[in-house]
Amino acid sequence: MNTRIILAAGVAALGLAAAAFLQSPPPGQAQSRTSAPPATGAPLVQVVLPRDLSPQAQMGKTAFDAICAACHGTNAAGRQGMGPPFVHPIYRPGHHGDMAFQIAVRQGVRAHHWPFGDMPPQTGLTEADVQNIVAYVRALQRANGID
Repeated sequence: MNTRIILAAGVAALGLAAAAFLQSPPPGQAQSRTSAPPATGAPLVQVVLPRDLSPQAQMGKTAFDAICAACHGTNAAGRQGMGPPFVHPIYRPGHHGDMAFQIAVRQGVRAHHWPFGDMPPQTGLTEADVQNIVAYVRALQRANGID
C-alpha cells in the first residue's frame, strides 16, 4: 500500500513540474502576474550600447538596421511576437558561433529556442555583410556582459 501512495505522489509531482515548465515564459522574458504581456513588437530586453563601434561594427549596424531590426529589434533587443534578441546569453559566441549567423542568413533557421516560428533565409546580404552584422552583434553583447 505504501508503495502505491509513494508512486502516486511521485507521478503527481512530475505532472506538476511538467505543467510549471510548460507555462514558464521563454528565455529572456520574466514572468509577471500583475502586468499585461508586452505589446507585439515591444523590445524583449534592455540593451546597453557600446561606447564606440569599430568601423566593421558600424557597417554591421547599418546592415542590421536595414535587414534584421524588423524582426530582431533595434539594437538587437528582440521584438515581442516577432523575433528573439541577440543580446541574450543564448547567442553568446560559445553557443552560437559566428558561422551560425552565416548559415541562418543563407538557409534560414528552424525555431528551437524561442516561440517566434522559423526564420526564413535572407536575401541581399553578402558573406561580408553578415560578418559586419556579427561584429555589431558581438559588440552589443560585450557591452552587455555577454562574451
